[in-house]
Amino acid sequence: MAVKNWLAVLAFTLPLLALSAPATESTTSSGINFPASCPALPSNLTLTSDSKLPNPFKFAANGSPVLTKAQWDCRREEINQLFQRYELGTLPPKPDFVSGSLSGDTLTIDVAHSGKSISFNVSVALPSSGEAPFPAVIALGGSSIPTPQGVAVLAFDNDVIALQNDATSRGIGDFYTLYGTNATASAMTAWAWAISRIIDVLETKPEVKVDLTRLGVTGCSRNGKGALVAGAFDNRIALTIPQESGSGGEGCWRISDQMLADGIDTQTASEIVQENVWFSTTFAEYANDVDVLPFDHHMLAGLIAPRALFVIDNTGIDWLGPESNFGCMKTANKVWQALGVPDNMGFSGVGNHSHCAFPASQQPQLDAFFNKFFFSQHTNTSIIETDGANDLGFVDSDWIDWKVPRLL
Repeated sequence: MAVKNWLAVLAFTLPLLALSAPATESTTSSGINFPASCPALPSNLTLTSDSKLPNPFKFAANGSPVLTKAQWDCRREEINQLFQRYELGTLPPKPDFVSGSLSGDTLTIDVAHSGKSISFNVSVALPSSGEAPFPAVIALGGSSIPTPQGVAVLAFDNDVIALQNDATSRGIGDFYTLYGTNATASAMTAWAWAISRIIDVLETKPEVKVDLTRLGVTGCSRNGKGALVAGAFDNRIALTIPQESGSGGEGCWRISDQMLADGIDTQTASEIVQENVWFSTTFAEYANDVDVLPFDHHMLAGLIAPRALFVIDNTGIDWLGPESNFGCMKTANKVWQALGVPDNMGFSGVGNHSHCAFPASQQPQLDAFFNKFFFSQHTNTSIIETDGANDLGFVDSDWIDWKVPRLL
């Protein structure tokens, strides 16, 4: 009996030791290094229905638990791959040639790959005060949050990269000029790719006067969804601020489906795949049965950890899914908890204002995140708040059946 028990312990322990072994490293498309000993994601992964929010701390490849930060690096890359496979499409690595030039307040990004080339422009608005190099926020389609003094704004037209007029926009834009109209990448993945190319150029252009260690990304509504994806896919982004991104962004598909079942007119996966091209065509296969997905958007947000994330929500618009947004992001915070930095991620939901109109009541919270992560000030960013009564109906035990480990 003792031998059998020892063998059982050994069989459980060896895979975990392999996950945390100091093996050689590989580099992902987002530039993240992870141990080569990470479990490989099967090409024919078996999907099982789970009405709860899936466990971020359990490998899909082999069911092993995540117990260390090294194992989280592996699990993070696995989650990244899962989102690309089932929801967002493939994010290509850095292309053959990336360069840029600065003329006045316009930064031109030049990209070439496999004999094809594109160029797109980024407007550069430097602050009138402060000392260069400046922290900077990259804004998809422009920014609708107040910019603090001393912070630059780099805005670009993400529709040029991947059009998002409606469901007929699939494969239209500069990204698809490079990679083909049949590329699996969704519009949001294409935008994330473009933001990574902007950062590539910033790394070679000190004359832009941007501090590469203090980069943020923001956008509102559909562009807020894109900001969240960009923050998840590129670890050079220090602070991600999606604003009112709703379903497909800060909201969890499972909770949104339940809201609709309860009679609340909110956007769900089955509707969103018919509306626009923010997601891959593969995702449409699962939009009517999201319970089989091996992830939900608490795990998309969790890809940003331990970097900073501040989610801004509008509780007054049912279509955005206020309960789903609050519950999903409250659950996402558990990843930061596991990594020992829960106050690196915050959520603020405030209603009674127009869509993408930033209310003054959220200014102190926004300032706290900017001041901490751009200016190294000691501020209180322990913010998981909504002005909705009773947490908008979200109850942890209805959606979470797993525990948060302490990752060492």
